[in-house]
Amino acid sequence: MAAWTWLVYTALEALIALVCCLGNALVVLAVCVGVKGALREPTFCFLVSLAAADFLVGVAAVPLAVLLDGWAGMAPRLCLLLSCVVLVLTQASVLSLLAIAVDRYLRLHTPLRYKNLTRPSRTWLTVAICWLLSCVLGFTPLFGWNNFPPLAPPGASNASSEPAAPPCTFLSMISLQFMVYFNFLGCVLLPLLAMTLLYVRVFWRLQGRLRDSSPQARVSLLRERRLACSLALVLFLFAGCWIPLHLMNWALTRSRKRPCIQAGILLSHANSAVNPVVYAYRIPKIQQAYGHIWRRFLAVVSCRCGGPDRPGSRTKWTESFEWGKQTVETRSHPPRDLMNPAM
Repeated sequence: MAAWTWLVYTALEALIALVCCLGNALVVLAVCVGVKGALREPTFCFLVSLAAADFLVGVAAVPLAVLLDGWAGMAPRLCLLLSCVVLVLTQASVLSLLAIAVDRYLRLHTPLRYKNLTRPSRTWLTVAICWLLSCVLGFTPLFGWNNFPPLAPPGASNASSEPAAPPCTFLSMISLQFMVYFNFLGCVLLPLLAMTLLYVRVFWRLQGRLRDSSPQARVSLLRERRLACSLALVLFLFAGCWIPLHLMNWALTRSRKRPCIQAGILLSHANSAVNPVVYAYRIPKIQQAYGHIWRRFLAVVSCRCGGPDRPGSRTKWTESFEWGKQTVETRSHPPRDLMNPAM
C-alpha cells in the first residue's frame, strides 16, 4: 500500500472509530437513562447489545484493523488472538440482529405468551448466550483452523529449518477457507437468510391484520410495522456493508489478484457508525431520548459558562430542560394495549 493511501485509510478509520464510540455510547445512554423502563423490554435490551458491539468496533476492531496491516511486528500467536477479536465482535452483531428478528416474530405471532417468553431474566440470559456463542465462533481459529506457521521438526537446526514468522496481517493468520466457508456461509449468511425469512413473515402477517383490523387496532399495527421497517433497515444495512468484504475474501480464494480490501474493511466498519443515525431517525423513543440528553447537556454547559452569579441564567435553562423532559415523558409513554409495540 502506498504511503498516501495508507494515510488516507488510517485517517478514515480514525474518523469512523470516533463516530462509532460517540454514537453508540449515546445509544446506550439514551436507552438506559432516557427511556423509562426500557431495559425491561427485550427489543431495547437487544439494541443495547448491538450498540455495545458497535461501540467495541470503534474501541477495538478499528484500531486492530490498522494494527493488523503488516507494519506492526508481534508474536504470531498474539497476532492470531487479536485477529480473532475482530471476528468475535462481528459475530456479536449478527447474533444481536438475529435476537431482534426473533423478538419481533414472537411479539406478532404469540402475543398472549409473549410477556412470559420474554421476561427480563430470560432476555438478559439470551444476550449472555449471544455473546458467549460469539466468543466460541470467533475464537475458533485459535484451535487450529488458521495459517499459523508450522513448528520446526524436532532435532532440526533453528537457523536452517525454522520458518520465518509471517508479517502480522489478518489474512496471514486467518485462513481464507475459514473466512469463506465457516465465517461467511455458516456464521453470517445463514443467520442473514433466517432473519430475512422472519421479517418477511412479520410483514406478511402485519399486512393481513391491517386489512381486517378495526380503526383502533390499526393505529397500533401501523406503529408495529414502522418499527419492524426500522429494524429491517438496520439488518439490510449490515448485509450491504459486510457482504462486499466477504465477497472480496471469496475472490481471493479464486484468484491471486488482491482486490481493494481496504475499501471493504472501511465499509464494514462504517456500518457500526451508521446504526445510531438510523435509531435517531426511525425509532421515536430513542429520538426523543436523544433530545432529552442534548437539552440536558446544553443546560449544564450554559450554567457553567454563565456562572452562578449571573442572574436568571440557571433558572432559564432549568425551566427549559424541565419542560423538555416532561414533553419526552409524555410522548414516550402513550396508553398501551395488547398489540402496542415496545417502542
